[in-house]
Amino acid sequence: MKVLLAEDEPDVQLIARLSLKKAGFTVVTVNNGVELLARVQAEQPDAVLLDWMMPEMDGFETCKRLKGDPATKDIPVIFLTAKVQETEVAKALALGAMGCIGKPFDALTLGQQVMTILGR
Repeated sequence: MKVLLAEDEPDVQLIARLSLKKAGFTVVTVNNGVELLARVQAEQPDAVLLDWMMPEMDGFETCKRLKGDPATKDIPVIFLTAKVQETEVAKALALGAMGCIGKPFDALTLGQQVMTILGR
């Protein structure tokens, strides 16, 4: 299963990538929403993990654009974010995201959390 991860913090990106790879995922990383949108069609990911707060284009706008494009609207989106208050989670779900995983996340269970949200 291939995941496209948009995360602007290098340390978080590294830990998430290593954690997901250990769980059996193929991981492609980008630094922000602009990069994600530029690569999503070429990468054909099975899921997208989005940080909420990123430079250039935040996760909210990135998710909105993914879900608004017929070519990418069916790709599952999961937010990987510190913004896990009830209002932010509701906003993410209203945009079409499948769920939210809070930061800091548990590197040992991140892969399983993603699989659970995806229903696999």
